[in-house]
Amino acid sequence: MTRSNADALLSGNRLTLAGHEAKHVGWSVSDKVATITLNRPERKNPLTFESYVELRNLFRDLAYATDVKAVVLHGAGENFCSGGDVHDIIAPLIDLPMPELLMFTRMTGDLVKAMRHCPQPIVAAVDGVCAGAGAILAMASDLRLGTARSKLAFLFARVGLAGCDMGACAMLPRIIGQGRAAELLFTGRSASGDEAHAWGFYNRLCDPAALIEVTQKLAADLAAGPSFAHGMTKKMLHQEWSMSIDEAIESEAQAQAICMGTRDFERAYNAFAAKTRPVFEGD
Repeated sequence: MTRSNADALLSGNRLTLAGHEAKHVGWSVSDKVATITLNRPERKNPLTFESYVELRNLFRDLAYATDVKAVVLHGAGENFCSGGDVHDIIAPLIDLPMPELLMFTRMTGDLVKAMRHCPQPIVAAVDGVCAGAGAILAMASDLRLGTARSKLAFLFARVGLAGCDMGACAMLPRIIGQGRAAELLFTGRSASGDEAHAWGFYNRLCDPAALIEVTQKLAADLAAGPSFAHGMTKKMLHQEWSMSIDEAIESEAQAQAICMGTRDFERAYNAFAAKTRPVFEGD
């Protein structure tokens, strides 16, 4: 099969998302970095049924995007996300029958699955309130930058629900440890920015005024890197949670061999030989 024939065959599975129009969240693409903005600052950026679905579909589409190599996720104003909207989501759920409740919880879980399975690194910029489902969105991101004034809270117990929401009982202990995760999930209390940083939830803390700029710079650096290889790293970080050490070593051998067959690997060698910086193109 020629390259042109292969391109024609794959064209139906490739997307350019720069011109995508989002209705319920902010969306923009610049220099291979997509920025998703939770954009209801007057309510501390809560999620609605519509924004859940739009985010899920957007992250699913990112798996096929050719013009996005990294993603920034942040909230408008001085807060990240206050979780599910009390009036738009919580109130209607009380009256739903069990089959429809399960449809809702599976849909919210599908958002986390879409975030974990899109190949682009997701960098969350967390300021102010980061609670409930908002804390889950930050947790499901690959890297998290916070501020000292941020307040991280998994509030489910405070509204009569279990802490096992959208993968929290599987993912949070792997980020901050079992005991710390249990404390946050059982009590629903807030963790300060300094505490969450010390526990490893945040990769670093930033001044609130510089948070978005620093996050965008980090995402741009990732986007300029070997994006195919970054996608492989993300996939293996996710898959190896359920593997034995021997299985993980074999899987990484296969993954690395695939990366060695890319043009980016060849570009890196040629740049090293020429004493220049490689320009990666993701193929």
